[in-house]
Amino acid sequence: MALHPAGRPTDLAHPPHDTDASAADGHDAAVVARSALSAATSLRLAVDDAAVDLTASHAVLPDGTVVLAVDAMSRTGGLLVAARGRAEVVQVDVTHLIPVATRSRVRARLRILGTARPFDPASLDLCDADTVMSLLALPPVALWTVEPNRVRLTRDHDEWTVDTDAYRAARADPIAGEEAAHLHHLTGRHRDLVDQLAMLLDPALRARSARVLPVALDADGVILRAEAPQWHTDVRLAFPRRVVEGAGLAEGLRALLAEAFRAARSPDQPSRSTTSTCVCELLSG
Repeated sequence: MALHPAGRPTDLAHPPHDTDASAADGHDAAVVARSALSAATSLRLAVDDAAVDLTASHAVLPDGTVVLAVDAMSRTGGLLVAARGRAEVVQVDVTHLIPVATRSRVRARLRILGTARPFDPASLDLCDADTVMSLLALPPVALWTVEPNRVRLTRDHDEWTVDTDAYRAARADPIAGEEAAHLHHLTGRHRDLVDQLAMLLDPALRARSARVLPVALDADGVILRAEAPQWHTDVRLAFPRRVVEGAGLAEGLRALLAEAFRAARSPDQPSRSTTSTCVCELLSG
């Protein structure tokens, strides 16, 4: 179960704005789809009756076209040649996971049916520096593009069709590509900061929990998961303002830590020290 600090459900997969089924077909779902692709380190490619898992072998162009690095001498490479130019013949599947060790890790599943074409170097003229670097990091094999014809998003056992124009116009959450590294940094090296952020949770929830850990980080805030053997609850801690760059992330985290420090000094809280003398790279932006 996932709760907003005010008791409202929160969503691990997209920002904490009010949404409904119709909104899921629009901009929010498109951002979730683009964020899933940006964060993924692997995907499954299916062509006709052949499927292969590709690791560290894809990039995403600004318009949402997926670039794949596939060995031309492999069976999949041959099938891509045979399938080129045919709409909805190529299928790309991505599972968007919580990047830390916990239960219920699947946030969303993304499926793209598209048209495969050889990568056109002229498209580099439309790419920003980060996209160019991601393309240069791909394995030195044949590059193919998959232009989306249909985009399907599954989340919380519900499935929606994402409008392809909305998908192409959307951009991934600005933190999506670095979220996993940031969460691993917090959980692995700064347990004290996580404990300090946990002071913003309801005291009764903390008391019933076996542990608290961060399970999501995006441009709108941090989601902490309070776990017990038989249950878990996710609570979003919202930044004062939406993050648009790395420096904003540091500012947002510092604001939450300051709020947590004030909460810990409240007369309603048990007496405990919550100050931290460590240096965290995430706070030095």
